[in-house]
Amino acid sequence: MTRKDGLLALLVVVVWGLNFVVIKVGLHAMPPLMLAGLRFLLVAFPAIFFVARPRIPLSLLLGYGLTISFGQFAFLFCAIKFGMPAGLASLVLQAQAFFTIVLGAFAFGERLQGKQIAGIALAVFGVLVLIEGSLNGQHVALLGFMLTLAAAFSWACGNIFNKKIMGHASRPPVMSLVVWSALIPILPFFAASLFLDGAAQIVQSLIAIDLTTILSLVYLAFVATIVGYGIWGTLLGRYETWRVAPLSLLVPVVGLASAALLLDETLSALQLFGAVLIMAGLYINVFGFRWRKTAQVRG
Repeated sequence: MTRKDGLLALLVVVVWGLNFVVIKVGLHAMPPLMLAGLRFLLVAFPAIFFVARPRIPLSLLLGYGLTISFGQFAFLFCAIKFGMPAGLASLVLQAQAFFTIVLGAFAFGERLQGKQIAGIALAVFGVLVLIEGSLNGQHVALLGFMLTLAAAFSWACGNIFNKKIMGHASRPPVMSLVVWSALIPILPFFAASLFLDGAAQIVQSLIAIDLTTILSLVYLAFVATIVGYGIWGTLLGRYETWRVAPLSLLVPVVGLASAALLLDETLSALQLFGAVLIMAGLYINVFGFRWRKTAQVRG
């Protein structure tokens, strides 16, 4: 990977890591499902007039949009609104990698490798430690964790649809899929917000919308989604997956660091231990025990 592309990859990692802080800030004066709906409205328009529609079955597009777009962000935005710390959300959401592995085994008959089983087991233990540390310190409600895990599961379901889409004869460009799938969750978000929050609260949040919320929406829609996915998709098309994908492990690192710096979020010793266990599980899932084998060869 060239130095320029390496810097672009790191830029995306930083953008996606900061995404969780921006969500937290954007939710200060707007219902979570309304904020999410406006985000995808801005992703779809006006980009939809300039990006060709993906030539894939509607069922696949609907499945992708309802899982990775609606399900993931409905649960994530609500989790953060209900008190889930932004930094921890960035970490717990990475459980999608393990959910994807398990779902892939059922959907495609993929066999789990030893490193994947070890990584899943370690990460699950890390989540349990994280929950225990958080609940004992009364920092996080159990509901926040459960909603974040539900978001991770929705993301994983979307990954299964994405695999089917990318295996289709008319494999669409990344931006085509991102922009057109953004159309699907808009009405469900607005309908769910109307049902849960009521028309009065929605109207009030729109009338009283401030610059902070507007800038948050611009960041979430254009920077994190269109620019972020555009660059990441380009890099995945230019290089082998193993060169690019592991860099996403840095997203929760940026998420935790930015939340600590910008939101004054802190981790207790037990929470930090749980976070390390989850990161170790993610590392093992991607790299296996390569560090140990390398050490043995050098020895």
